[in-house]
Amino acid sequence: MKIEILYVPGCPSHPAAVKLLRDVLRAEGVAAEIREVLVTDQSMARNLAFCGSPTIRINGQDVAGASSQGAAFALSCRLYPGSSEIGLPPVEMVRRAVLQAREGNGH
Repeated sequence: MKIEILYVPGCPSHPAAVKLLRDVLRAEGVAAEIREVLVTDQSMARNLAFCGSPTIRINGQDVAGASSQGAAFALSCRLYPGSSEIGLPPVEMVRRAVLQAREGNGH
């Protein structure tokens, strides 16, 4: 399973997103490395289809699903609809993405 957290320098939600992801992986019994990707400029944001910081991707798929923002890639904070914590996706959203990826890999 390929897991990435994309973030901008100084993102206040980045450490909490890493912890949230580790907690979900541990709870689901998934051993996987988390690759942290620092997005440093607008060109990099465009190339990575970066939707804001932090963005969590599992096997290349955003945990929030397809972006409704279209081509609005920017070096900015990210808000997740339905989340009780600013800048973090809901735990269930991350758990669902992890489980779907695990099932897709046949594990």
